[in-house]
Amino acid sequence: MDVTALSKLTIAELQKVANDLKLEGTDGLRKQELIAKILEGQAKQNGSIYDEGVLEILPDGFGFLRSASYNYLPGPDDIYVSPSQIKKFSLRKGDMVSGNVRAPKEGERFFALLQVKT
Repeated sequence: MDVTALSKLTIAELQKVANDLKLEGTDGLRKQELIAKILEGQAKQNGSIYDEGVLEILPDGFGFLRSASYNYLPGPDDIYVSPSQIKKFSLRKGDMVSGNVRAPKEGERFFALLQVKT
């Protein structure tokens, strides 16, 4: 499942996807919150999420993949990119990056990039 495809769906269509995944507590959520909930549920069931975004590197060395749906500003579906991945793949601010993503672990707030594809 990929975030770009989900973001093109209406809230009613997203609710159907959430129901198909047997997710609870999705009524009344905003679109981006619903997408995040669907991705978490999908990751727990199947473990595979694919996403892409434009890399923003913060002063601390880590970065986030930002989405065009938020005009590249911070949003709930941002993907965390570790400093080691940024160094390993010589990533720079503004690079379009795609890859496999995992849901947040206990105590984490963001989805995280597992594997860089492009």
